[in-house]
Amino acid sequence: QLELVESGGGLVQPGGSLRLSCAASGFELGNYAVGWFRQVPGKEREGVSCISTSGDSTNYGDSVKGRFTISRDNAKNTLYLQMDSLKPEDTAVYYCAASSRTYYSTSLLLRMPNQFNYWGQGTQVTVSS
Repeated sequence: QLELVESGGGLVQPGGSLRLSCAASGFELGNYAVGWFRQVPGKEREGVSCISTSGDSTNYGDSVKGRFTISRDNAKNTLYLQMDSLKPEDTAVYYCAASSRTYYSTSLLLRMPNQFNYWGQGTQVTVSS
């Protein structure tokens, strides 16, 4: 069964950090571009970050640049998102996703969530004092 499972979400104070993980099973994550998206109720899904198959290309949404870092460990079939200097506006459900459309740049994929084949179930991140 093909599956992506996120973990690492939770409640954190403003200025704090969290590290999200996304474990893939049933397929080789290394064959896919992968990304993180987030969504707040009533709003569209927002691209947070995307990374190429080898990890040599990354891209970030403007709202998280300089604060979030995406990485992957293909040997462990796992994707990560290190989130630092968190703000209340980062509160959302965070989803990881995998795309077989590796011919697209990471900047383009970040704007096209419909080009991702597989999605995780999401993990809640709440930034509040």
